Amino acid sequence: MAETKGTARTIFHIDLDAFFVTVERVLNPALSGKPVIVGGRPEGRGVVASASYEARKCGVHAAMPLARAKRLCPQAIFLTGNYHRYVDFSHKFMDILADYSPSFQPGGLDEAYLDVTGCQNFGSWHNLAIKIKERIKRETSLVASIGIAPSKVVAKIASDLSKPDGLIEVASGEEKAFLSPLPVQKMPGVGEKTNQVMKSMNILTIGQLARMPESLFKNRFGEGMLWLREHANGIDNSAVEAYGEAKSSSRETTFEKDTSDTGLLKATLRYFSEKLGADLRDSDKKARTVTLKLRYADFETINRSKTSREATNLDDKIFQSAVRLLESALAKKYRAVRLIGLEVSNFINSETQLGLFDAESKKLEQVDRAVDGIRDKYGFDSIQTGYTMELKQKYSGKTRDA
Repeated sequence: MAETKGTARTIFHIDLDAFFVTVERVLNPALSGKPVIVGGRPEGRGVVASASYEARKCGVHAAMPLARAKRLCPQAIFLTGNYHRYVDFSHKFMDILADYSPSFQPGGLDEAYLDVTGCQNFGSWHNLAIKIKERIKRETSLVASIGIAPSKVVAKIASDLSKPDGLIEVASGEEKAFLSPLPVQKMPGVGEKTNQVMKSMNILTIGQLARMPESLFKNRFGEGMLWLREHANGIDNSAVEAYGEAKSSSRETTFEKDTSDTGLLKATLRYFSEKLGADLRDSDKKARTVTLKLRYADFETINRSKTSREATNLDDKIFQSAVRLLESALAKKYRAVRLIGLEVSNFINSETQLGLFDAESKKLEQVDRAVDGIRDKYGFDSIQTGYTMELKQKYSGKTRDA
């Protein structure tokens, strides 16, 4: 399509193709060309986090239950994944984007919006996108697809359509023509339920959605959803927000079988506490708030939080808060648990707080950091605490990072 000219706003949406799988292939080239699925063991109850294009040809897609993915693609290689390595690659990806504009907004580990308005010194937008793709490939071995448009929503749809390893540019004024023939489910915000309602109204394309009378749309979907109709018309004035620091860090897992075993639940929380503590120390942060998430066998989900005056990045402190939250939740409703998660949030800089027991905390932090260094070099299993040893020996393979 034609190059965007003049002073029109220009947004790039850069999306890494099959990110988790590609990272695994960079780390292990023997996986190249083979169907690979990241998410866990196929006999578990987890879901697909990422699938290679070879696996996608069999019908596998993200969020699909792993058991079904195994039936569709029995020859696939299933991997649990390595969250820390994905974060490392994501940081390199974001650092590259920051060199081209100070205005960029991550949409997760593997995608981001980049506002390049006024950056004409790079040449045409098409040439700039090619340079970014080539640099990402050269410095990280990852593959990116890019959509270029005057708005975020159109840029995202363009990058989705360009996969894999593609580039689509939508010039100012061409948004409606570009969107109109596309299936309505290609529009961000149209989930399965909304899509079913639209099918019942014989709205099958984005163009048909765009032409819906405003009064009819409001009557059926509510005034709060009018932004969806505007997006279908190519109207999206939302800004690319400057890159900001993460406000929380979390882990969760779905058990292979619903469990009432408090030993397993506490062992899993200990594992998460050590992972989250390492995340905090790595980013020189401390957290004041710890949140427990439980999903019971009947799919009822609860969240319980504890906020402390003293922020921490110590494994034991996080774990103690998590256990108190767990015991309180189980005392009120002791039922089999399907999923458990742990989150730390309400961050402060590590050196900001000097508390009454700072000297003791500093010593404990030095111990945790020493353990981090050994695990970074030799793997997490190189040092085990009592709870994580129990998790490994008695319940081997029943949890995974999410």
